[in-house]
Amino acid sequence: MKKDAIPQDLSSLGKITKELCYATDESGKYTTELSKGWDVKIKALDVAWEDIKRRIESAKEQVLKNNASPILFFMEYRLMDINILADYSGFWKWQIKRHLKPKVFNQLSDKKLMKYAAAFSIKVDELKSMTVNED
Repeated sequence: MKKDAIPQDLSSLGKITKELCYATDESGKYTTELSKGWDVKIKALDVAWEDIKRRIESAKEQVLKNNASPILFFMEYRLMDINILADYSGFWKWQIKRHLKPKVFNQLSDKKLMKYAAAFSIKVDELKSMTVNED
């Protein structure tokens, strides 16, 4: 691709970051150039974000129906899986799976709830109420 043909389609990420692309300059030598985005990638990212939003809503519904604990909601909201949450919280994976059960979650000590809250960068009361405050 020639340097002047690098796509510059502005996406929501284009305001935050740019992608490094390799291209050829006027003399045919390889060089690098920054791209704000590419329409094909923008559409793919939009599809992915829609899927994430659906997963967050599904997790919220499961918590409201008392089929899961708020940990599931925040795992989806923070784009975490059990492995990542285990690394951030210090809990074993089997413990997190157990804490995903509402009955077990409701019996967790404040110390354990504080570990989860810290992993999700929220307060304990926000964890319990599924309140999201983006500052």
